[in-house]
Amino acid sequence: MKRIFPLICLSLLLAGTGHARTGRQQSDHKEKTGINLSLWKNLSTQRTDTVGSTFFNLGIFSAMNRLNGLGVNVLGAVTGRDMNGVQISGISNMVGGSMRGVQVAGITNINGNNLSGLSVSGLVGITGNYARGMVFSGLANITGDNSNGMIVSGLLNITGEKTAGVQLSGLANISGGNFSGVTISGLLNVVGDDMKGLQISGLGNITGGTSAGVQLSPLNVAVRAKGLQIGLVNYYKEKLDGFQLGLVNANPDTKVQMMFFGGNTTKLNLAARFKNKLFYTILGGGTHFLDFSDKFSGALFYRAGLELPVCKQLFISGDLGYQHVETFKNKDYGFPACLYSLQTRINLEYRLTAKLGVFVTGGYGWDRYYNRNANFDKGAIVEGGVVLFKY
Repeated sequence: MKRIFPLICLSLLLAGTGHARTGRQQSDHKEKTGINLSLWKNLSTQRTDTVGSTFFNLGIFSAMNRLNGLGVNVLGAVTGRDMNGVQISGISNMVGGSMRGVQVAGITNINGNNLSGLSVSGLVGITGNYARGMVFSGLANITGDNSNGMIVSGLLNITGEKTAGVQLSGLANISGGNFSGVTISGLLNVVGDDMKGLQISGLGNITGGTSAGVQLSPLNVAVRAKGLQIGLVNYYKEKLDGFQLGLVNANPDTKVQMMFFGGNTTKLNLAARFKNKLFYTILGGGTHFLDFSDKFSGALFYRAGLELPVCKQLFISGDLGYQHVETFKNKDYGFPACLYSLQTRINLEYRLTAKLGVFVTGGYGWDRYYNRNANFDKGAIVEGGVVLFKY
């Protein structure tokens, strides 16, 4: 019995040594690297189901486990796990894990997890998680989670969560969460939550939370605005800590009121007044800038001003205005077809009822030529009319 026990211990020790050697052999096998020369998926120097890594890949279409180095393919490459290095394909690069380095494809780069580095594709770049670095696509970039860096596309950039850095697109930039940086598009910028930085677009900027910075487009919309909104129409839903500069500045408390009036400049006028607590803007048009006996002539005008109460029903206001005048005359006969007018007004308004008010206006205007620095006419402005409230 004394002899058998040492033999059992020796056998177990040898068995353990054998297992350890086998484990090291398997580990060595997993760490093997190689060269992948590939005509097609199953016609290559490395098997498709290899568990090692590739440090050099050259082929028409290749499939590999992991690329740590350089890969060049005429059509495309599929990497099951991570790609670290440089990957260039005529059509597409697809990586199941993360990409760190440089990817260039004629049509699309697709990374299932993360992207760190530079990605250039002719049409679409897709990243499942976060993208950090520089991503350029001819059509669209789509990031499932966060993006940080410079994202440029010919049409559309979409980020599922947070975005930081610079976004440039021909059509739209869309961020589902927060945005920090600069976002510029030809049509639309949309931020689902808060925006810190600069939004510039050809049509509209929309921020679902707080816009802290500058919004510059024809239409600017934010739940809360901190900073500047510059556009034709500016709107905030809850709170403004900053300044709005636009033809129409609105919020949920803005009252839209219709105005009907006549005067000695344009004889018959119809306008909409967008009234906030103190400030207001007016957009409208009028007919017969010339005498009633002349052919039709008209004008489009914009005014911005401040209104203050004098007593319970009486209000005084002052505004500055710009007016474009179309006379439809032939300039060859010494009369310009188009003029513009700079105007200033003081208004007294009396509220007759909750829905009706009357007003009188006195002011002064300068009617000028577009094509030379001279006045066509100038003089006093006298107007009067009615206001319809709660319109």
